Amino acid sequence: MTVTLVPSLPTLSTPSRPDPLGVLGVPGEINLDHAASAPCARAAADAVTDLLPWYASVHRGAGALSRRCTLAYERARQTVADFLGARPDDHVIFTRNTTDALNLLARALPAGTTVVTFAGEHHANLLPWPRGSVRLPVPDSPGGAVRSLDAALAELSRDARPGLPVLVAVTGASNVTGERWPVAELARVARRHGARILVDAAQLAPHAPVDLAALDVDYLALSGHKLYAPFGAGVLVGRADWLDAAAPYLAGGGATSHVGAGTHEVRWATGPARHEGGTPNLLGAVALAAVCAALADADRDALHAREQALLARLREGMAALPHVVELRTFAPDAPRVGIVSFVVAGRDSAEVAAHLAAAHRIGVRDGLFCAHPLARRLLTEAATRSGRSDLPPTALRASLGLGTTESDVEALLTALATLP
Repeated sequence: MTVTLVPSLPTLSTPSRPDPLGVLGVPGEINLDHAASAPCARAAADAVTDLLPWYASVHRGAGALSRRCTLAYERARQTVADFLGARPDDHVIFTRNTTDALNLLARALPAGTTVVTFAGEHHANLLPWPRGSVRLPVPDSPGGAVRSLDAALAELSRDARPGLPVLVAVTGASNVTGERWPVAELARVARRHGARILVDAAQLAPHAPVDLAALDVDYLALSGHKLYAPFGAGVLVGRADWLDAAAPYLAGGGATSHVGAGTHEVRWATGPARHEGGTPNLLGAVALAAVCAALADADRDALHAREQALLARLREGMAALPHVVELRTFAPDAPRVGIVSFVVAGRDSAEVAAHLAAAHRIGVRDGLFCAHPLARRLLTEAATRSGRSDLPPTALRASLGLGTTESDVEALLTALATLP
């Protein structure tokens, strides 16, 4: 993706800073809820602090402050594009979050598009799609997902009206189990059948590199608040043609190239501006880009190895607790990111979460994780697999990330082992 930047302006001098991927937090509080909202990275906080003195309009002024903010905003767009391996003609559109990004794409689909997804998706990738979408059953393995999609697209090729587009919408990593989906293989299947593919990377991008070009996917969406940036910033990245042909997601200032005297005398902009009507979230974009830059400079292999060691210890420790049952879709050794969902037999999940917070200062998530069809299915499967009839109707989720330590994991295991 290429953007045109205004000339560079003087920068504020800043002292040397600690690790940009260090995370902010409250001393004594153990945050094991990264999958819901990751803590803010120092890189994001520092980027916002640096920009605040210059805070002004974006794309709407000729003064030094506005020029500086426009430059920062467009540089953020380029940084995110580079981080995600965007192709030169892809659009990078800033949104509020993944849900907003997927709703934008749903609004931009050409008429008659069939969307194919799986029942194991987060609600953000289940609910926006038009009527007539195809929802495939939850597969029992990554290979099963590939075969199921291949069969579904073959059937659509036979039955659908010729020439109508098909979009495959899949997660990169489950927000319930952390299991990674075979995105590259699914993309190859989609390409073979002439379909496009979207990846919900909200849970994958914080844990592993994601490259649109290398994966050969058409669209990707993610949220800043799961990528160690503040709430309110997300992105939709992908092919320009559908986005430029669609009506603006938000009609208003910034999305137009011309507005005449007549009510309908409007020419809409092309490019990202078409769907970014209104004053943009400058601080959110800059914070998200700062984290992307810090992660791009980091040793991702070392970060991955460290997280996997913590994840292995957490799962091993839970497996040793007779009253704890893990939820999973695939085989126990399937690749996954640092997310574990589980239940405590005979105990209400909300009560367990409240006890962990009050007695041990450990934060985890409880509920169905905005993935109700999948979570309910996995709860039923867990009861069958464990042979227990006293599992609760909702689950708990512990999720790891930057800043998680061995002592955090041990604290959770000890707390679960000593539940009153």
